[in-house]
Amino acid sequence: MRSPVMPMTRLSAAASLLALAVTALPTPSAAAAAAPMQVYGAWHCSNDACTWAKVRDMADFDAANHWLIDRGDGRPSVNVVVLSFVNPLRLLDGTTDAGDAAGVPVGMNQQVVDYFTARGVRVMLSIGGITYTGDWDSALARNGTLLGQKAAALASKLGVGVEIDYENSSSPNLTGLQAFVDAYRAAHPYDASGADPTARLTIDVAAGDRWLSGIDQYATAHWLTTANPVLDYANAMVPNKQPSASTAIANWQEHLDGKPTYSPPIPPLAPAKFTGSLYIAEGSQVRPECTGFANSVQSATGSWVQNAAPNGAGASAGLLGFMFWAAEKPSTRGVTTVPPNGCAGGVGAGATAFSVPVPMPPLRQG
Repeated sequence: MRSPVMPMTRLSAAASLLALAVTALPTPSAAAAAAPMQVYGAWHCSNDACTWAKVRDMADFDAANHWLIDRGDGRPSVNVVVLSFVNPLRLLDGTTDAGDAAGVPVGMNQQVVDYFTARGVRVMLSIGGITYTGDWDSALARNGTLLGQKAAALASKLGVGVEIDYENSSSPNLTGLQAFVDAYRAAHPYDASGADPTARLTIDVAAGDRWLSGIDQYATAHWLTTANPVLDYANAMVPNKQPSASTAIANWQEHLDGKPTYSPPIPPLAPAKFTGSLYIAEGSQVRPECTGFANSVQSATGSWVQNAAPNGAGASAGLLGFMFWAAEKPSTRGVTTVPPNGCAGGVGAGATAFSVPVPMPPLRQG
């Protein structure tokens, strides 16, 4: 999903044909009737490359991250922040060490959660990430039910939602993952109103259908249906580098279409059941997504995201919105979103351009 970069199969030549879609995006007048963006958020890596292994001084935290809660006019730039990452094996074991307390990174504390929620920004915790794939495997093999119970208890303690980021592309433990989901939902049932922050349970899938295919197939078929939803939505993660507008659309279209020739087939995913993701900090480059909305991929794809038609699942057009990787310091050597690289001019300007609601409203269910 994110740092460190994971491999991803290249798109076929058919993707290049979708470049035409970018030049044929709906006009502004047509976009006015498009589905409003409801999810518009950022993963957050603290100042230590996603470990959250130290308690933050909140004055320093605000100086580094003020753009998230103020796009320049007092309104937040995002309506959800996902603190990344909790190690699933440490959570299962209740590990206490230099960077964790009872299995939770010490930096993911109530003060950080309240910093965002006091401004109407929803907070979630991401369990996993590419670095902890083996730990997901170990934890699920040992006791997926207990892991789900501990995740639910953590959500209750902090008043947050939970994101599943399990990046096993070859042999995911779907039985264990089902046990995790069942245990979490036993504590926090699905809530279509969105009123209970602890009931928000999401999953990350790849940018398109060609990586993490096993998890993608299972989640789409069993948890992301509009008839019987179990998870709230999926995030189609960033690929291995910032995509062009045409490549981003091609990736996201794969989720809408599904893969009927795969065994088992991946069903189509309703537009209202996923978000598309882009980089704001990548390698040594500060992206227009961060600093210059007019020249950004999100600007170029925004009308498509708001108008994407269902193709076998769901009834309403338009993805839920955008997610951005990642706030503050997503890698040890790359750029950060700390001022002067604050992202009010990119993400914040996009929130204004797309009329993103803060706080997040009840999500479309169709």
